[in-house]
Amino acid sequence: MGLFRNQSVDPPTFLMTGIPGLEGKGLWLAIPFCAMYAAAILGNALIILAVAMVPSLHKPMYLFLSMLAVSELGVSLSTLPTVLNVFIFDAREIGMGACFAQMFFIHCFTLMDSGVLWAMAFDRFVAIYNPLQYVTILTSPRVAMMGFGIATRSIVLMAPLPILLRRLPFCGSNVLAHPYCLHPNLIRLPCADVTVNNQYGLFVVLSTFGLDSLIIILSYIMIVKTVLGIASKEGRLKALNTCVSHFCAVVIFFIPMIGVSMVHRFGRHASPLVHALMANVYLLVPPVLNPIIYSMKTKEIRKVLYKFFS
Repeated sequence: MGLFRNQSVDPPTFLMTGIPGLEGKGLWLAIPFCAMYAAAILGNALIILAVAMVPSLHKPMYLFLSMLAVSELGVSLSTLPTVLNVFIFDAREIGMGACFAQMFFIHCFTLMDSGVLWAMAFDRFVAIYNPLQYVTILTSPRVAMMGFGIATRSIVLMAPLPILLRRLPFCGSNVLAHPYCLHPNLIRLPCADVTVNNQYGLFVVLSTFGLDSLIIILSYIMIVKTVLGIASKEGRLKALNTCVSHFCAVVIFFIPMIGVSMVHRFGRHASPLVHALMANVYLLVPPVLNPIIYSMKTKEIRKVLYKFFS
């Protein structure tokens, strides 16, 4: 148990453990997980539908919001099948091809999340720093090109990961610490040198999450500098209020990601339960909370959703 079968006969398979230490409570764990997935899928689908169907929402801010909803919907749908299999049906085995495909889509949509967040930060910066030129700078074709570039960057950077993993021999343990396939978890399993994989993974993290977070920080520095130059207190508060939803989205995306990275790199002696819980928070909490935050803080979205439900 926990060892790969002969690779000359069959391709290797992986075993997903779900939540370490809680393997016998799958049905109980399925209840909160299913509730969170339902909230994430419904909330993000409604955001996409609202922006698509209402012409008054065809503005850069809402177009970027719909892109964020698409990427978070992709993350939720990428992890949902194996989570349900593990917790409800106790089906823990997954083939190499399916595992690598899931890993690709999870990380690809997560990179899109990060890219859309920096695009939204740039949108808020332009709206506050140069409001008179906002419409001419962020035209619909430019917004579409930014979205296309973000998606292309994610696909191109993630495509080598399955290829680099596929070339390695998996002849040791095949147990994954999560109910889905993640690269940091898979990279520990090969019985060969994984230096190239680690170096490429570090390059991807620095060139995406690192660069995106730097752009977001610089955007907010410029936003704060511009807001401080506004004479009236009401004007300053109004300008800052337009950034609240985006700032909350940035916090609930990057804080769990930093926590997962810290635990992965420096918490090797931490309980497997801690690793599993951090990964689940990182992948599940942003898709659940972002639609709620934007629905509460954005009057136009709130009006459209109210019309839908009434």
